[in-house]
Amino acid sequence: MNKTLAYKIASFYFFYFAIIAVHIIFMPKVLSQVGYSPSQIGIIYASAPLVRFIVPFLFLKGLKLNKNIFNIALILLVTSAMSFYFAIENFYTIVSVNILLGIGLSLILPYIEVIALEKIGKEDYGKIRLFGSIGFVLVSLVLVRFTLTPESSTLYLSAMATLSALFGYLITKDEEEHNSDALHVELNINAIRSHWSLWLGMLFMQVSFGAYYNFFTIYETDRGISLDMTIYLWSFGVLVEIVMLYFQGPLLKRELKMLLIFAAFMTTLRWLIVDMYATNLVILFISQSIHAISFALFHTVSIAYLYTLYSQKKLAQQFFFGICYGLGGFLGALSSGYIYEYFSDYLFMSSAFFSLLATLFFIHASKFINKRS
Repeated sequence: MNKTLAYKIASFYFFYFAIIAVHIIFMPKVLSQVGYSPSQIGIIYASAPLVRFIVPFLFLKGLKLNKNIFNIALILLVTSAMSFYFAIENFYTIVSVNILLGIGLSLILPYIEVIALEKIGKEDYGKIRLFGSIGFVLVSLVLVRFTLTPESSTLYLSAMATLSALFGYLITKDEEEHNSDALHVELNINAIRSHWSLWLGMLFMQVSFGAYYNFFTIYETDRGISLDMTIYLWSFGVLVEIVMLYFQGPLLKRELKMLLIFAAFMTTLRWLIVDMYATNLVILFISQSIHAISFALFHTVSIAYLYTLYSQKKLAQQFFFGICYGLGGFLGALSSGYIYEYFSDYLFMSSAFFSLLATLFFIHASKFINKRS
């Protein structure tokens, strides 16, 4: 393994997911302070996942993620992050800037992922990818010590985007162009239709996370939990995620279909706990410990299961990110915004409903998918 390249990729992951930390933990609270309603925040945060769902289809129409497109995406990432400061006071402008940020983020990560898998290998990939979670945690713990204003928040977002783009450029500047065709695949919609309940389960799992990713900080601070403690809750969730990612190997030897059902059921339990004990810190930390199952285990099991289920493995993974994190993230952000504005006390009850739907769809899928998992 090329250690210099590994250090560069680890640094890229660190700053890339630091962007995510600033964007989903701190910016919703800042937008609320500026005066945006929950439904407006939901629309703002629905725009980026919608782009994540749409962008893969551009590759199906002939667009290729080559080095030129990648470099343009790096520039787009930095300029859109810097534009948050100027756009934050106007709803339509901030939506537009967030869409541009979503395009940059959605184009950059797949390109780096291909290089990481090719140059580092599957065996060491997870240990490098962990730096992304570390960046997420450290940035959240550091920034919680500062009073966040629109000016400071957008400054941090710009700094993380610039450093991420810098390491992205350093990683790719000497790479061969053959990596560029990794996402140029053919569409086979029947691959989705034949296992509809499995894909609906994955979709509703991510819809259930809409309240958590976009409103957890606002939800808890509105109920009297300090911003510091809310960030500790976020950070604890990521810490257990890191532990699960590192030690989950033996679990993956079990039947993957049953693990999907288990992860969805535990996620339902998690959201019910948040709904019923929103101000009980001990129980909230217990609920955050379930993040190891509802995110880390679910994510790995989903990827592994799709890999065994479909012969078009790259296409299946691309559909997973587009449908689950793209469309699911869009619907989750949009619905949670309106639910929190008009039925705020039922925000996480609605999340539990969506994850329960996911559980039922996975149970249905387990009965009709007979391929070996």
